[in-house]
Amino acid sequence: MNSGKLAVYAGSFDPITNGHMYILKQGAKIFDTLVVAVGSNPEKEYTFSREERIELIRACTKDIPNLKIDHFEREFLVRYAMRIGATHLLRGIRHEDDFQFERTMRNVNEDISPGIVAIYLMPPRDLSEVSSSFIKNLVGPKGWQEVVKKYVPEPVYKAMLKRYGEA
Repeated sequence: MNSGKLAVYAGSFDPITNGHMYILKQGAKIFDTLVVAVGSNPEKEYTFSREERIELIRACTKDIPNLKIDHFEREFLVRYAMRIGATHLLRGIRHEDDFQFERTMRNVNEDISPGIVAIYLMPPRDLSEVSSSFIKNLVGPKGWQEVVKKYVPEPVYKAMLKRYGEA
């Protein structure tokens, strides 16, 4: 059942993982419109450019009609959400560290922009420990391809093979 509200699911998505896909597919069932917002941090080195990350998300989500892809830069997420008319932030929690961080961010976001509600989803156990950084750290050792393939959507896997080599 859709709530008739707009939500934002934000991250760097470098690259988007099956865990991200779980959260956004569930979010698309809950909200009328879900905006996947690709954030950029000038102090962070990315494997894929913002344009590549957006294109990978687009390729992975082409069958989700109520999903939009956007980006934001040098702006608090909660202010971006207000600017586009969102009423909710969709966030994923994988483990206790995420919970601690998200609890703090929820309180700060409430101070900045009261009224934006954070909704938290937890991926299934087989996806709960997977992050974009974890995926990138798997690249290199012999056989990395078959390990990484389990944790990322097919378009991301192909992009990683292209970027890092198939053998």
